Amino acid sequence: MAAAFGVAGLATAGAGVVTLRSNRPAGATGPAGAPTSARPKPSPTPDRVAKAKAQLERFVRDKGGRVSVALHDQVSGTGLAVGTRRFRTASIVKVDILAALLLADDTLTSSQRTLATEMITVSDNDAASRLFRTVGGVSGLNKANATFGMKETKANAAWGVTTTTAADQVRLLRSITAGDGPLSTPASRFVLGLMTKVVDEQRWGVPAAAPAGASGVWVKNGWVQVSADDGLWVVNSIGRITEDGHDWLMAVLSDHHASQEKGIDLVEQAATVALRSMRA
Repeated sequence: MAAAFGVAGLATAGAGVVTLRSNRPAGATGPAGAPTSARPKPSPTPDRVAKAKAQLERFVRDKGGRVSVALHDQVSGTGLAVGTRRFRTASIVKVDILAALLLADDTLTSSQRTLATEMITVSDNDAASRLFRTVGGVSGLNKANATFGMKETKANAAWGVTTTTAADQVRLLRSITAGDGPLSTPASRFVLGLMTKVVDEQRWGVPAAAPAGASGVWVKNGWVQVSADDGLWVVNSIGRITEDGHDWLMAVLSDHHASQEKGIDLVEQAATVALRSMRA
């Protein structure tokens, strides 16, 4: 579903408690939830990254500048970002809400676990509104985002109108996936597990860039029609792709689309161009 702009009541506690906590051994590192892959391939050289960025910048210019892309490879440590514009999050903020919930306490009630599952896998808006209230609304999300190193995201009481950048969304994904990040290992795995179970009709965007032999694909998308923009569409996608020698984190944000379908097409083109140019 597209992001809601209202806020519902507090989440109710479930009958049981689901404990996610399992303390990470001291000094443990490595991306959480990453499938075992082959030896890392040679890292893209600075020249290769510069060429990839130039190619992506041309793509963005050709599309009128209403799209922004950020990409990071956790194996080589290389990445790029094109575009600094802030976009409405729409439903991609649901990953942020869940991460904030788990940062505060990774022992979830059964009700919270159910709400989190509905919020991510089918993009349920009522579930998101309840969990947004649980994390403390605007102040709670902003506080969590400071811990996640997100410098360019501003929470809004109407959570779908939260603004962010592609670079900040990759910072969030790095916080979730890093073995030594702010979330416990079970919490990270819970978020990532839900991002692999998004229903088929919502598995567009970042997954379009995955090769046939990808060992893992994670995604959460956001889309909403904006009355303040003459009824045009915001279409966003964040996710992760693991393949031989690479562990890519990616965010593609865009707006001002005549239809959701046109937005999806542009987002998938951008994701494909970004990964193809970095692999070259």
